[in-house]
Amino acid sequence: MVRMSAEERRESVVRAAMSEFAHSGYKGTSTEAIARRVGVSQPYLFRLFPNKQAIFLAASRYCFDGTRRLFADAAAGVPQEDKLEAMGTAYQRMIHDDPERLLMQMQTYVAVASAEAAGDRAFGEAVRASWQELWDTVQLALGADVDETTTFLAYGMLINTLVSLGFPAGHRIWEGFYEAVRPE
Repeated sequence: MVRMSAEERRESVVRAAMSEFAHSGYKGTSTEAIARRVGVSQPYLFRLFPNKQAIFLAASRYCFDGTRRLFADAAAGVPQEDKLEAMGTAYQRMIHDDPERLLMQMQTYVAVASAEAAGDRAFGEAVRASWQELWDTVQLALGADVDETTTFLAYGMLINTLVSLGFPAGHRIWEGFYEAVRPE
């Protein structure tokens, strides 16, 4: 039996937590469920992370970092005029191949709103830092074009919402979206 290092175990907790939080949200996910998924005890979980919020923030960061890397990799080595389409195509693939990442993004926004409504600004600040890095990655890839970055990420949020609501790709609601992002 191969033993995992604490860092490897920590990463497996973060991946498991992302899956649990993606499906059940911050409030609906128990640390017991995360520990069970990883195969560790709750006390061990709390040796790796000080509390549930720290686990959630690590899972959120993991989610945003993965999306940020996805965009950076998609844009790497692509001619400037093709970067937007390359990043959009990569994101569509991610939604299909890794829907939990999209669900975690959506759960993150809900958790921030809830925490800040309860007076916890630090929680939101940590998530906003990850989102700012995502923005910066897209903006840099698009040649520091603020309008193009805004439009790309705004359509991304629309896609997130449509997918989260369960609208299948062929549904008529998507028609206007495709016309807007692929003008002839």
